[in-house]
This record gives sequence, C-alpha cells and structure tokens, in this order.
Amino acid sequence: MPTAQKAAIIEETRQALERSQGTVLADYRGLTVQQMNQLRQRLSQGGVTLRVIKNTLIKRAADEVGIEGLEPFLTGPTAIAYSAEDPVAAAKLLSLAAREFRKMEIKAGILGKKAIGAEGVKELAELPSKEVLLGKVVGTLNAPIQQLVWVLNAPLTNLARVVDQIRQQREGEG
Repeated sequence: MPTAQKAAIIEETRQALERSQGTVLADYRGLTVQQMNQLRQRLSQGGVTLRVIKNTLIKRAADEVGIEGLEPFLTGPTAIAYSAEDPVAAAKLLSLAAREFRKMEIKAGILGKKAIGAEGVKELAELPSKEVLLGKVVGTLNAPIQQLVWVLNAPLTNLARVVDQIRQQREGEG
C-alpha cells in the first residue's frame, strides 16, 4: 500500500478516535464474510462504526491522539469499533456479537485516553444505557421534592378533614 494511503488511513483513524465516546478492539479471526457483514450492519444500526485496520496504523493514530497503554492489545487481526454518540454502545454490541459468534474475541477498549482490557469492556457492556441512568438520577432528585410536597400538604389535608368532621357533627345535631 502506498504511503499516501497509509497516511490517509492513519488520519481517518485519528479523527475517529478523537470523536469517539467509546472504542472497542476485537479479534475477528474465524468469522465468515457473511458474519462480518451481519456484524457491520448491526453495529451501524446502533450508531457504531466497525473497521478492520492494521495494528501499526492503529498504534500511530492512537499515539497522535495521546492514548496510552494500547500497544499490548495490538496483536493479530484487529477490528476497531467506535461510537461518537454513546460511550457504551460499541462495548454492548460487540459483547453481544462475541457471545453469538463464538470465534470473535474482545481484546480491549479505549475510555477517554486510556486503554482498558477485555474485562473492563465487559463491565462497560453490563452498564445500563445512558437513558436509564439519567432516569435514575431524575428519580433520585425528584424523590425529596415529592416528600416535601407531601409534608407541606399534610397539614392542609388534616385541616380539611377536621372541618368536614365538624360539619358532619353539626348536621347530625341539627
């Protein structure tokens, strides 16, 4: 491959790594072309891009971005999956694919500017989605407000009950 093509691939990979919220590296050895196409299609539906790039080119792009600790994972064939929107999308989708296509193996991931091992990627994949986490935060923030409203409303409710009981007593007497 001419040097200009390699430089273009390095630049494209560098830009993808900079934009990426979550990146996962996997060994795709043993997958058929049909399985790779299925995988690419599923990942693209989830907002994840999958590319097969030479390890040396990935290393150069990672070095330019300032990602540390990736070199030990750059052995054998490497597919790189990244998502610009969701930090855990690539981890979730590739973990599911690794279970389905038993021959695929997750090598590592990149979170921020640091490489994490396969176990770290699996832990990321088990996290709830961003929407679920935001819902939990909103629920947690909302609970004290609901309790405050209930506490402030309780004396008024009790007063209304007392007034109603007095009205019922007077109606009964009259």
